[in-house]
Amino acid sequence: MRRLTIGFVHPNLGIGGAERLVVDAAVSLQKRGHKVVIYTMHHDINHCFEETRDGTLDVRTGGGWLLPKSIFGKMHILCTTLRSLALARQVSNDSERYDVVFVDQLSASIPLLRFSRARIFFYCHFPDYLQASHDGLWRRLYRMPFDLLEQATTGEADEIVVNSRFTQEVFRQAFPLISRVPRVLLPALNLQQYDVPVDTEDAALFGLRTQKRTIVSINRFERRKDVSLAIEAAARCMQQKRTDVCLIVAGGWDHEEQENIDCLRELAAQAERLGLRTQTIAPAGMRADARALLPSNVVSAPLLFADNSSSSSSDTEDLANIDVVFVPSFSANQRAHILTNACCVVYTPSNEHLGIVPLEAMYMRVPVIAVDSGGPRETVLHGKTGFLCEPSAEAFANAIDAMLDMAKDRRDAMGEAGRARVAAAHGLDTFGEQLERLLAGTLEREPNAPMVLGVLLTLFIICASGFIFLLANLI
Repeated sequence: MRRLTIGFVHPNLGIGGAERLVVDAAVSLQKRGHKVVIYTMHHDINHCFEETRDGTLDVRTGGGWLLPKSIFGKMHILCTTLRSLALARQVSNDSERYDVVFVDQLSASIPLLRFSRARIFFYCHFPDYLQASHDGLWRRLYRMPFDLLEQATTGEADEIVVNSRFTQEVFRQAFPLISRVPRVLLPALNLQQYDVPVDTEDAALFGLRTQKRTIVSINRFERRKDVSLAIEAAARCMQQKRTDVCLIVAGGWDHEEQENIDCLRELAAQAERLGLRTQTIAPAGMRADARALLPSNVVSAPLLFADNSSSSSSDTEDLANIDVVFVPSFSANQRAHILTNACCVVYTPSNEHLGIVPLEAMYMRVPVIAVDSGGPRETVLHGKTGFLCEPSAEAFANAIDAMLDMAKDRRDAMGEAGRARVAAAHGLDTFGEQLERLLAGTLEREPNAPMVLGVLLTLFIICASGFIFLLANLI
């Protein structure tokens, strides 16, 4: 097909499954000869994927000048919506003329993006309002306008795509006013990145080398990921006299996100209550103010800094006295080392829309233990590439025990089956070809919706939500 100019609009270009998908999609299209530009409200070069900071991708930041992320720790969605509209204005006013704008996660900017005269391609990871809290009357009233806004603006996209059949069904139930059934485009992995050998001389591997058998949990440090389930299940296993086991909890962690800070501290405290000995490894180059936010107040969790300035003489190469290792904001080489040496990966979120971590683990030949719901049902083959079980500590502990007691040849066969499954269905070339075909189909159709209605609706909802918030606080 002809060379296209494609803009990507993503809220926060940090480290996570959604960000990984956007980066892989952009790189894939760029390799196929298209021009790609990524717009985002936040891009920290110390907390992002390599392709967004090494010049591989053209990343442009905007929208953040209008408002902070929150007002006194509240009104996050209102601030984010306003910031996204400012970013959309920048996209529309840019000198680039786009054929297609790829929008994901946040649909509020779609009406303004239509002024760019580009076709709008919306990738829905999961309906936002189903992930937001609706506790209390005022909270429900405050969220109501934004929930309506999400459905209205999502419906204005020219093409809507979701990441799994599970999300497709949830989408249909969540947005009854949208008559179209979204297409499914399974996320991909840049498989070449996972084939890079581990750099064993990397100083960031300090504190991760061990002779123990390791169980691994990889997730963003957010409460809804239910990593506490992995800790409780591991504790049950260790309490059964498994002294040769260590749990590694790694994930995206941002010192500017209060939930990340609180969640990590809560997990460290939980491990201590369960009698587990813990250790937290800070990323190399982390600033002193960010290091202070790690759970250093936990006496049983000595804080180690994975950089060349560490003066500690106890390199814990054996981790003989450690049960749980926390690795916030891990690097690609740390991830490769952790997965290369893992006995299994435990994936604890319930009703997860898909889950990139099980794909990463399976491609690295690591069996996966995941909750029997949501996207993992479509990726993990029970008994062949891992186990699916109920979201309880007992069920996960039993699955971990079964994996640890399993004969090595059978566990290796599970790993090979998982790798073959991911290579066949989730390669970047296959993903890029499917995405390119969907973009071409979007261009062949007439624009979906008028832009004026969406703009007026956006302004009304913002005003209404602000009024409700102020009224709630005055009363």
